[in-house]
Amino acid sequence: MSTDPMQKFGKESMDMAMKAFGVWTKNTQAIASEVADYSKKSFEDSAAAFQKLVGAKSLEKAMEVQTEYLQSSYEELVAETAKIGELYADLAREAYKPFESALMKMPGVGSK
Repeated sequence: MSTDPMQKFGKESMDMAMKAFGVWTKNTQAIASEVADYSKKSFEDSAAAFQKLVGAKSLEKAMEVQTEYLQSSYEELVAETAKIGELYADLAREAYKPFESALMKMPGVGSK
């Protein structure tokens, strides 16, 4: 008994879609978690800097606290942006994988 090519195509398509959805779900959860962690840390750092600023005994000390806070915030933002960018790149690479083998099987696309 032979399997209908359309049934096979439908099953393969559904399998690819489910794998891609699983990858998408896993990676978007990782990205959301990373953003939440960064937001929490950023808030905590802001509160700590504000406390230091309030406790500054001179204008010079207040400027030093503000400068330190701005510099560390900028460095953390740059690092976090790179990290999240890599997570998005991983998402794209992993989401493409289930479709890669199907594309290679298509006439004119795969190796001859």
